[in-house]
Amino acid sequence: MGHEVYAAVNGREALEMARRHNPDLAILDIKMPYTDGLQAAKVLSRTQPMPILLLTAFSQQDLVKKAADLPIQSYLVKPIKSDELAAAITVANKRFLEMQSLALENERLQEQLEMRKLIDRAKGKLMQGGLSEEEAYLAIQRQARSNRQSIREATLAILEG
Repeated sequence: MGHEVYAAVNGREALEMARRHNPDLAILDIKMPYTDGLQAAKVLSRTQPMPILLLTAFSQQDLVKKAADLPIQSYLVKPIKSDELAAAITVANKRFLEMQSLALENERLQEQLEMRKLIDRAKGKLMQGGLSEEEAYLAIQRQARSNRQSIREATLAILEG
């Protein structure tokens, strides 16, 4: 299919090869010696995020449930035709990029929420001195401008001072 393939004989070797070669995606057999595919997928998703496809000859429900709890993009049951594998790789890559994008958006939104909480606390502190909410926010902005600080830095300075 035009991909460069690295074949490992066991899970430990698969993890080592992933560290050494930094592949674009991993296709892991669930039943590998030493470190099984489920554990290898868990390690890879934490240390080297990439699209992960699990391949197995076993479709037992307990394995499917364990796999479903992992950040994998596909679960394939052998035997697999090359066109099925090609489709699974395409979908896995797309889903992985979507997951990465959502994770970045989530992180950005978390930072915004934390910033709003900080600003609200700083406004509250200033409002205790008799300012209205709008006046308190304007005071934070003025402090940031006059001290050439970001709103975050000005907010933290108010909270600390």
